[in-house]
Amino acid sequence: MIANGHIVGDGSWDLRVFVTDLQTERLIRVKGDVHIGGVMLRLVEDLEISMDWSDHALWWPEQNIWLTRTRSTLDQCGVHADALLHFTPMHKNLRVQLPDLRYLEMRVDFSIKTFSTVAQVCKELGVRHPEELSFCKPLEPNHLKYNYKDMPKKRYDQNGTQKNGHIPSDTNTFIANSSPVGSTGSLDKSPFMCAPVTPSRPPPSSTPIGTPVGNSGTWKKNGFGSDSNGTLNYSGNVTSSLSSEQLNGTFDSSLAHSPPSPYPEARRHLIRPKSLVEKARMNVAWLDSSLSIMEQGVREHDTLCLKFKFYVFYDLNPKYDAIRINQIYEQAKWQLLNEEIDCTEEEMLMFAALQLQIKLQANQPQLSIDSNGTAPSPVEDDIDAALNNLQTTLEGSSINTFSNDITQVPELKDQLRFLKPKRFTLKAYKKYWFTCRDLHLFMYKSREEMMHGQNAVFNINLKGCEVTPDVNISQNKYVIKLEVPSSDGMSEMYIRCDDETQYARWMACCRLAAKGRSLADSSYESEKQTILDFLYLQKRAEEPVINPNTLDIQVEDFIAPKYLKKSKGKLTQRILEAHANVKDLNLIDAKMNYIKAWQLLPEYGITLFVVKFMNSRKEELLGVAYNRIMKMDINSGDHQKTWRFNTMKAWNVNWENKHMMVQFEEENIVFSCLSADCKVVHEFIGGYIFLSTRSKDASQTLNEELFHKLTGGWS
Repeated sequence: MIANGHIVGDGSWDLRVFVTDLQTERLIRVKGDVHIGGVMLRLVEDLEISMDWSDHALWWPEQNIWLTRTRSTLDQCGVHADALLHFTPMHKNLRVQLPDLRYLEMRVDFSIKTFSTVAQVCKELGVRHPEELSFCKPLEPNHLKYNYKDMPKKRYDQNGTQKNGHIPSDTNTFIANSSPVGSTGSLDKSPFMCAPVTPSRPPPSSTPIGTPVGNSGTWKKNGFGSDSNGTLNYSGNVTSSLSSEQLNGTFDSSLAHSPPSPYPEARRHLIRPKSLVEKARMNVAWLDSSLSIMEQGVREHDTLCLKFKFYVFYDLNPKYDAIRINQIYEQAKWQLLNEEIDCTEEEMLMFAALQLQIKLQANQPQLSIDSNGTAPSPVEDDIDAALNNLQTTLEGSSINTFSNDITQVPELKDQLRFLKPKRFTLKAYKKYWFTCRDLHLFMYKSREEMMHGQNAVFNINLKGCEVTPDVNISQNKYVIKLEVPSSDGMSEMYIRCDDETQYARWMACCRLAAKGRSLADSSYESEKQTILDFLYLQKRAEEPVINPNTLDIQVEDFIAPKYLKKSKGKLTQRILEAHANVKDLNLIDAKMNYIKAWQLLPEYGITLFVVKFMNSRKEELLGVAYNRIMKMDINSGDHQKTWRFNTMKAWNVNWENKHMMVQFEEENIVFSCLSADCKVVHEFIGGYIFLSTRSKDASQTLNEELFHKLTGGWS
């Protein structure tokens, strides 16, 4: 029987396809054995419009997936007669906020995994090592009020609009359709909700870099995830177009130097966490690197934030990384000003002084690096750098710093003050003789006992300890806080040094020993010098080198809100006094010093999550760092237990009940994550394991397959 030109009963049916560029729907007569590529070919032939469709693919809104495997059949993809597919460009406009809070309008691939999209964006921006960055969704104050599992849910119809006539779907809706490859039912099909938010209005304009891309959908794919000319642009009304060569030159000079102050709209959208729990809740916004951004509720013209996610900056080289260094500096700056990471008042003034020097140097010609980001005399500079590195390595690895006998194991010996606090008792520091040898700290009552190695009062294995500074230079306070693993958790101990030199020696020693490195390690001398430099930068000069009346310093742009209680004039004076210590630094050195000082803060590089451990009813804090995970007190942040990655055997997730299990040599831990999906924690752990495989001896090709194997939830 024939009806409408088709044989009825032959197994064929009409497939509805909506062409987004033309805003029209077409019916394609198909069978279940038709390949996806065949469907697109028939559709293009039926449209009879001469244009480039090479960047188009089929998107299935109901199932929230791309049908990009062109050789798969409709039956294999599960597409039936009631399905509505969208024929839409894979490359779409995305509004990207950089770490310095600027917005870029970019043409990115919405159909590939987020990890690959970030790599393409970074290549286009000239940022090396894209594996250190990722996309996260913009947050609003409401997002800090709830844990992930307690957030109010919204219901959406199949077109992505909210039912019951309320606001449309916001950009903080994470929707995952299917499990990560190889896992067992991860992420369900339910929406991932950050919290109800109001749609944010974009700033009306920003500094233009290129021409906004039209919506004609005539773009071709290339290696950068942009249009055929590699065009990207700042949001705003722009009329001029730039070639890729001009564009690259513009980016070198623009992204490596941020504006003196961000766009007011961007700053107003910053949220400031007021507790450790709120800091943990901010990590709900990270996208899943194993899914495309389209699968996570992101649509064309939405905003995503590009941020450094993993705090291990590999091969940070001023010659090649002017843009990368600037964006790391900017992220560090806003973390401090936004109180996402704590520091003391003296440290805050030091950071403000460095920020002021960077601001002053930004307007000065820089002789050390030319417009291409390379030194004027590369041959001489490479030789000098190689000689300096060789000298540092030889000096740092020499155990003769401690002993003239090359057969002896290096050790430190000193008289220090010690305190082990106890409940309900007030005890003062008492003097003891200390020696550190083979990762162990020994404490003796007398120098004679120390020299003979007899009757040690304490023997502390420093490996696996948490080492935290407690320093106040103006009060001559140089204290090392040790949290030592014990059967009852972590025991606190305090070692007080007499001066900064003694403190630097012992702090460097304890930090390296906690990582399992002895005093013979080549990095000991550089670690000690870094600590001394950090302390020097915090010292107050007798008088500033700049007249306060010649500068208009808005102190709120330099100082975190909790330190703004003093008068503006006094704070300005303190900033200028601190600035005297850094007045001779050029632009890149000032940024590098800022980054190094940021890395020395106790809270640096620790990503927090609210969790519940198995067989425990109370909420606790989990901190994930580059080399360990920590169980922490949810109110004070004190460390209760530390597990090092070098003792980890496996980590996996039970996707049915969202419990994560991490197996260590000493024990197994099981917990559920309350402040984010367990996939986020899984990805942080796997990501740091992935980053630890990088070395100068290894291939510098980005191994995406290994990254997804370690982070994607594979069983």
